[in-house]
Order: sequence, then C-alpha cells, then structure tokens
Amino acid sequence: MKIEHFALQVPDPVAMADWYVKHLGCTIARSEGVPSHGRFINIGRGLFEIYRNPKVSVPDYNTVDPLHLHVAFNSDNLVADRDRLVKAGARVVTDVNTTPAGDEIMMLRDPWGLPIQFVKRAHPML
Repeated sequence: MKIEHFALQVPDPVAMADWYVKHLGCTIARSEGVPSHGRFINIGRGLFEIYRNPKVSVPDYNTVDPLHLHVAFNSDNLVADRDRLVKAGARVVTDVNTTPAGDEIMMLRDPWGLPIQFVKRAHPML
C-alpha cells in the first residue's frame, strides 16, 4: 500500500494552492468547487489536499509547534529558498542549521501559518 494524500483544513485553499504552485513548484492534480474549494497539490511523490469544510473550524497553524506538524521539502540551497520565500510572505521559525547527521534544515511558516521544513540531506533518503 502507498499513501495517496495528506489533508489539512485551511483558511483559504485557493490562495494557498496558488502560493504553493508559484513558490514551491507544486502542481494542482485536482480542483473542487463549493463548498470546500479543495485542492489536491502534487508535491512530488504524493498529494497534499487542502480544503475548507464549513462543518468544522480551521486550526490556528500559527500556534502549532512545528515539531507536532510540518510539511517538508527538499532544497538544494536553503539560504536562497529562505530569502525567496520570505519575500513571498513566509516567515522564518528556525534559520538554517546543520544537524549532527550532517543534514541542513530550516523551518518556515507559509503565509497561513502552516510550518514548512526545508532540508538538504547529507545522504538523500528519496
């Protein structure tokens, strides 16, 4: 079995999907209309679904510790990606650092507060 998608209730799925496409190189695999305006975003080897279902509240991702929840992307140049994404509305949570395993990592929040990790692995896992 392979995972198909991971889903999150978000405040503005249309704008968020557009941001991920424009700034993180994602593509839209499927779009839905009212009431949820769901978007299935292709993030490489899987799908990330974002939607807004009026039946439930939207979590305040700004208060979620990134160690509890984050979406992670590979990066060849964390500093360049940090600078580019901050100009596009992201915020730095933890700046670039190197782990004992030799991985370079940083944590940002997208414009809606969702934690996004960027990593350059010393030994790629995928």
